Amino acid sequence: MEVRIVRSGKRRKTIQAREVDGVMEVLAPAAMSDEELAPHIARLQQRLQNRKQKAKLDDDLLEKRARALNREYFEGRLQWESLRWVSNQNKRYGSCSPHQGTIRISHRIAAMPRFVIDYVLVHELAHLLEANHGPRFWRLVNRYPRTERARGYLMAAGLEEVDE
Repeated sequence: MEVRIVRSGKRRKTIQAREVDGVMEVLAPAAMSDEELAPHIARLQQRLQNRKQKAKLDDDLLEKRARALNREYFEGRLQWESLRWVSNQNKRYGSCSPHQGTIRISHRIAAMPRFVIDYVLVHELAHLLEANHGPRFWRLVNRYPRTERARGYLMAAGLEEVDE
């Protein structure tokens, strides 16, 4: 994406980016050098890219898939407040806050095979019953028959920790 830098003498510290007609417009302090600005631009480009990817994802389809997995592997007994794609998880593939009933799935797995997305959903759904990664939690997750295969896929992608 083309980058246009707009410097302002009124700006002292803040750097802001927005997309204008397909161009990333960076609003920056006039006193900031190109070298100082470069890492900020890279971070802001990634943030804009993540937002665009997230905008393409359908939370309703994700919710529908989670309901089907709930019926199949948890006898339909799980309930949650919200389940959606997010673009701000760069180290995890998903998260669950059992007390709030919220599940977040990283946009980074959206392009992965369906069995991997299903595993991530089952993994996060299981946290609604077991908050930790203890034996009871893994018994729940292992109801999904492709758990090991999906974990292997995520390990190869660098998103699943290897048990030691």
